[in-house]
Amino acid sequence: MWKESPTMFDANLSMLFTELPLLERPAAARAAGFDAVEIWWPFADAVPETREIEAFEAAIGDAGVRLVGLNLYAGDMPAGDRGLASWPGREVEFRTNVEVTVAIAARLGCRTLNALHGNFETTAQTISNYRFAADVAAEAGAQIVLEPLSGAPHYPVKTARQAFDLIDEIDRGNVKLLADLYHLATNGDDLDTLADHVDRIGHVQIADAPGRGEPGTGELDLFGHLAKLRANGYTGFVGAEYKPVTNSFSWRDNA
Repeated sequence: MWKESPTMFDANLSMLFTELPLLERPAAARAAGFDAVEIWWPFADAVPETREIEAFEAAIGDAGVRLVGLNLYAGDMPAGDRGLASWPGREVEFRTNVEVTVAIAARLGCRTLNALHGNFETTAQTISNYRFAADVAAEAGAQIVLEPLSGAPHYPVKTARQAFDLIDEIDRGNVKLLADLYHLATNGDDLDTLADHVDRIGHVQIADAPGRGEPGTGELDLFGHLAKLRANGYTGFVGAEYKPVTNSFSWRDNA
């Protein structure tokens, strides 16, 4: 039985505790007071070896944390790739990865899967790929979230409105917005309007802006925006997805 954090914050293991090997990060998050974690695709390939998957799942289980968010394979992120959903010619790779990701999520009780759009225009194949992902996820009781990004000039989904329009076209009830307050604010979105669309938000992530550091290192009223979201019915986890500046988690005391 999982014990949910009273603050409902989870640690993003791809951004936090990066001084440690990946498989040691779940335990580090638990030691830092997080009961839940999320992570980008934690493997080098879209279809990793069984032993790699088993080692990752064991690290989560042994640490006693809950995995609440998992990204699909997004390509070579350091090289600028940002997802396969819209990438022409990689449809089979995308769909095979969906099946692998959903299987991992099902075993670990994860219900939120982030399928980055990719740096290509939306086509009928993109919509088909997202529908496939949503249908496979639904069989495991999971949702697909679609995330607007900043700092990726070729990535076509930058605002909440663009994401909602794409979600409408996908037309699946378990496809929702991943509201990363840092990315949305950086792209000029009005964060105050998000509270009007809580029913369409599947997950929330935070980092301050400018700088993408922890809350309090920039100019965003992150806790004010979170309070509005919660007041309007958002009950999910909030992912701490930032670049550590102070190496302190004292910001949680002000949430």
